Amino acid sequence: MGKISIIIPVLNEASIIQKTISKLQKQLEIEIIVVDGGSQDNTIALAQNLGVKVIRSPQAGRANQMNFGASLATGDILLFLHVDTCLPHGYLALVTKALSNSKTVAGAFELAIDSPQKSLRFLETIINLRSRFLSLPYGDQAFFLKASVFQEINGFADLPIMEDFEFIQRLKKRGKLALFQRK
Repeated sequence: MGKISIIIPVLNEASIIQKTISKLQKQLEIEIIVVDGGSQDNTIALAQNLGVKVIRSPQAGRANQMNFGASLATGDILLFLHVDTCLPHGYLALVTKALSNSKTVAGAFELAIDSPQKSLRFLETIINLRSRFLSLPYGDQAFFLKASVFQEINGFADLPIMEDFEFIQRLKKRGKLALFQRK
């Protein structure tokens, strides 16, 4: 497997963008692409100051932003990351291992909500059971797949919401989805 391009769609994320990018920059083998959907705060400037590729999407909407970022990515593997989602330790090895299996078409990580609230622990458990048994992860679980597969299925559908659900439905028809626990 080659380089991984991490595509982060953003809209007014100044409060969290630096923390997310700083965690990712510890890995040398990745390309980080921040795709802005029309932020009115200083999200763009903060991301640019960290030296990552920052682009403005010609169309608003997360699906459009992710498709635009993917069109400019140079990696063999694409990983779509919500700005408030943290990847688990060792994610590069997990992604590479999953996609080296010819039956695996894509993957994601289990949801882990950073909060001690019992109601959120319950929600996290339900979502992870759905993901594991129905192969239905959502975008906040960080999708990854080969760039070639992304191109073959024509990326995300231009939907205002649920683009991740529709995307996974198409991927499931092509093969297995790997789901990794967060440790």
